[in-house]
Amino acid sequence: MKPLFSYCLAILLAGLVSCAESARKEPVDYVNPNTGTIGHLLVATNSMTQLPHGMVQVGQNPYPPLADRYLADRISGFSIRALPRYATKPLAEIMATTGAPAVEAEEYASGFDHDFETVTPYYTRLLLEDYDIDAAMTVSQHASFYKFRFPQSEQANILINNNRTIRIAGENRIESTETVDSTQTAYYYAEFSKPFSSAITWNDSSKSEKDFQEGERIGACVSFRTSRDEEIMVKIGVSFISMEQAKKNLTAEIPDWDFEKTKNDARKIWNDALGKIEIEGGTQRQKTIFYTALYRVMLGSQSIDLTEQGGRYYSRFDKQVHETGGHNFYKVGSNWGSHHSLFPLCLLIEPEIQNDLMRSYVRMQQEGDWLVNSGGFRNMIGRHETATITDAYMKGYRDFDIETAYEAMKRNSTEATMLSRPSTNDWRGTELDKVYWEKGFFPAKPSDQPEWVKEVGFGRQSVATTLENCYDDWCMSILAKELDKEEDYQYYLKRALNYQNVFDTATGFMRPKTADGRWIEPFDPIWSGGQGGREFYTENNGWNYTWYVPHDVEGLIGLMGGREKFTDKLQTMFETNVPLYQKYDFLKQYPDMTGWIGMYSHGNEITWHIPYLYNYAGQPWMTQRRVRQIMDVWYGDGPLGYCGDEDYGEMASWYVLSAMGFYTVAPGRPVYDIGCPLFEKSTIDLGGGKTFTVKAPDVSAQNKYIQSATLNGRPLDRPWFTHEELQQGGTLFLQMGPRPNRSWGANPEKMPFTDHDAPKN
Repeated sequence: MKPLFSYCLAILLAGLVSCAESARKEPVDYVNPNTGTIGHLLVATNSMTQLPHGMVQVGQNPYPPLADRYLADRISGFSIRALPRYATKPLAEIMATTGAPAVEAEEYASGFDHDFETVTPYYTRLLLEDYDIDAAMTVSQHASFYKFRFPQSEQANILINNNRTIRIAGENRIESTETVDSTQTAYYYAEFSKPFSSAITWNDSSKSEKDFQEGERIGACVSFRTSRDEEIMVKIGVSFISMEQAKKNLTAEIPDWDFEKTKNDARKIWNDALGKIEIEGGTQRQKTIFYTALYRVMLGSQSIDLTEQGGRYYSRFDKQVHETGGHNFYKVGSNWGSHHSLFPLCLLIEPEIQNDLMRSYVRMQQEGDWLVNSGGFRNMIGRHETATITDAYMKGYRDFDIETAYEAMKRNSTEATMLSRPSTNDWRGTELDKVYWEKGFFPAKPSDQPEWVKEVGFGRQSVATTLENCYDDWCMSILAKELDKEEDYQYYLKRALNYQNVFDTATGFMRPKTADGRWIEPFDPIWSGGQGGREFYTENNGWNYTWYVPHDVEGLIGLMGGREKFTDKLQTMFETNVPLYQKYDFLKQYPDMTGWIGMYSHGNEITWHIPYLYNYAGQPWMTQRRVRQIMDVWYGDGPLGYCGDEDYGEMASWYVLSAMGFYTVAPGRPVYDIGCPLFEKSTIDLGGGKTFTVKAPDVSAQNKYIQSATLNGRPLDRPWFTHEELQQGGTLFLQMGPRPNRSWGANPEKMPFTDHDAPKN
């Protein structure tokens, strides 16, 4: 009996220890930056060490370069990035070695093992096995900090690679620059904790004792004599203004050689940021997925703070340095996809940052020409900067020049091309855009005809372009009405209904038509559209784009013949499968369509509102079922954690919102659609001492259906609530159960409103 007793006691003690450890965990302790670092088909995530919205990001460079980074056995160094747009090309790289200096990555790359690795949002540590070097790094806003513990060596080396200029600037300093593009230069100022014993530079493969190099493949290697376990530290300040500014950024943020202090400061910043949302209940796995997702949202890859020490920033638009005037300047990432859930989530937890982001939109337009899309690059379809600005304004975030923003948005809608990645840098409308402006749809071409419009660079994407611009036009109508621009309101409201022009009642799908109004034949909602669907759609097919009318679900229900036929078609979508023998061909044609449930593809942004559409058809219980299914199946806590292209926090933001129990079907409309919470309690810190809490004390894997609800103690029999109700603070209480309550929230008179009228409470 004694062995059994001892075993049971050990199990009990282990459980108590585990509970104690769990109780001590802070939000940042749940984050696993390696989540999603293996892609299901396309782009994997990066494991980044940086601050929320931090300009400097540090990551690992696998060797040889590998898309699925987690699978790498070797590493060629640590990348120093300052703009995520260039994620495939680090702006600089640092590496530690021993022995004779090597200049080719294949010669100096080292083995490493994830089992000997610590990765957090604020700190990374790993073992460079080939050299027995312990490498650790942390960050501040504009600088990175490295600590290398060397073995005893006559030649311990630290390499820095660049591809424009590099200079040995003193006995313990290196200065280097990197050309980002034709508009921008990054400046790097590096200080070392120990004077160099020797130093070399190289240009291409030629080593030299020169202290300066300029070229395309250059670098420097500085060497030291080290005793066993001797630590050599490196601090690198980064600037887009000047070398002097890079030095100023470094001195202000990391003034000494206290690595632990910088690390702990970064940890606190992350904890404070992640702590804006507090969750209770759920499993350890669910908490890891949740806070990792929130970390990815807060990486700020869609909104990087480019404000440098002294309140200045460099504008790539007019190539000038500007004063911020007390409001930080943000580089805006792609608005395609991020407008769905990322920016709406950030409005809740980072309102001050979002106000500054709106100001940044205005500044970039004033310093450049067009209101920016994708940070100034014409990247994906739609004018979703319109949605982002409108959503912020309609939710009460108005500390920016809305009139200037509106006029820029209006110009984009009437003069700029809708094409994705046009073949020229000219943003002016083309003959295809004129068809939309005059006839209300973006024209397709027959698949068997060559493209004759020279500006087309990435496919016409005709149906998707029509639908996504309809939604943006609706956002313009919302804003025009709010600004008392009645004529514009009527104009854009009419354009918002253009989706009706590409809906074919005979097939029940959104489908392409030529400029003269003829449907493209043949047509198949699964297969039509060519590679990536880009002839007619965008990274998706007709099944998924048919539902892209988030602003007028009621109208779409009418086109489909009423609520019953609408829900039948939704069900059919989730049940329509590609035969096994065709899966290879399908994935080859649609590499972005991953995360399948039938024909529904969660791995692509344009689908994420679809599970919530059951709410609009009087079947909220089906929304609850589908949302929980997606969260359980297609999100994980390891390298395969994201089923599609996570795109800098976009897929993650869907999870954060949905796990709390709500989502935004149509940003611009200040309404949140209720789904199915994962946690017993989720609390959002709204600032000013106010909080908004979603309570679901009986929620579980089985208890996923809402039986009844109250909002601040008052019965709630509608599957949505307003932003105003949320901002007032209080509690949404959801009584959960194991079987659907088919009557809760099913009254068609209390559906989420479509137009601009006040919601029906």
